[in-house]
Amino acid sequence: MAAIVQETSGPAFVLGIDIGGTGSRAALEPLARPVSSDRRLLEGPAVRVSPDGSDALDVAADLVARARHEWPDAPLAGVGIGATGLASLVATPATALMPVVITADGAPVALAIDAVTAHLGALGGDAGAVVAVGTGAIAIGTDLHEVWRRVGGWGHLYDDRGSGAWIGIEGLKAAIQTHDRVTTDAAALLSAAESRFGPAPTWPSQLYTRDDRGAILAGFAADVAGLASIGDPVSTGIMSTAGRLVAATLAAALEPALPRRASGTGGVFAAGGAFTESFAAEFGRLAPDASLVPAAGGPLDGAVHLARLAARGDVPSGHPPFLWVS
Repeated sequence: MAAIVQETSGPAFVLGIDIGGTGSRAALEPLARPVSSDRRLLEGPAVRVSPDGSDALDVAADLVARARHEWPDAPLAGVGIGATGLASLVATPATALMPVVITADGAPVALAIDAVTAHLGALGGDAGAVVAVGTGAIAIGTDLHEVWRRVGGWGHLYDDRGSGAWIGIEGLKAAIQTHDRVTTDAAALLSAAESRFGPAPTWPSQLYTRDDRGAILAGFAADVAGLASIGDPVSTGIMSTAGRLVAATLAAALEPALPRRASGTGGVFAAGGAFTESFAAEFGRLAPDASLVPAAGGPLDGAVHLARLAARGDVPSGHPPFLWVS
């Protein structure tokens, strides 16, 4: 791997890719700078899930190709990819990674589940536990060598507790009950849902038939969070419950062999308010001896960190279903 860095002409670069349920991003940075003010960014599509599984690695290969086309003056020394659904929706990640490796033109490629890149971004490579909450919710407790403890991330049908998709589902459940006059307290959520999706009878055909259903549900989470921020009681209750569920997921990832250090990252944390207040309170109750630290960076920062490790040949190997190296 090191030879690849030495053979490139001019400064070498690394490419980090973060692939999620509502979109994907790539960041190109010089290898030599841990923090770079001249980061170059690309946006890409969200993951789609079909009967054949997730297209996450197709998205990754396309972003690598676009980066090489957009910035031909930036030879790649390493690529780091964090993607949702790898462990459960991609049958053979190591094999599926090959189109990315070919597109990267010989640069070493490291592929990880999104929890690992979230961990790298939040704790900067230190041991501890991190929960990533976006469209889905997943936590990992790891020292990136011997200890690997995954919690959650099993998808919105029966898991992803407290995630964007979970919040969206809970908001729609409350809205449809008020529509059906079972309850009367979710009129604000019903109005928001009808503004986003149209009349309630059209919701099943819009949602059940989509291959990006999780992303659509997570989009409605923004409406739920917005209503909670102005005091809507039902929305506030949903966001508070989400925070408690995410705290429980994080606490369960604190393996005894790890330092009692934890962090949370991902788009849902930007909601603040009831979500973050209940998250912090519940985590303190469940793990009173653990330190809850602010995330140093996000999942995209973690993907760039992983790319630097790949370029230098420092990625821990032999850790599927968490991490694969070309």
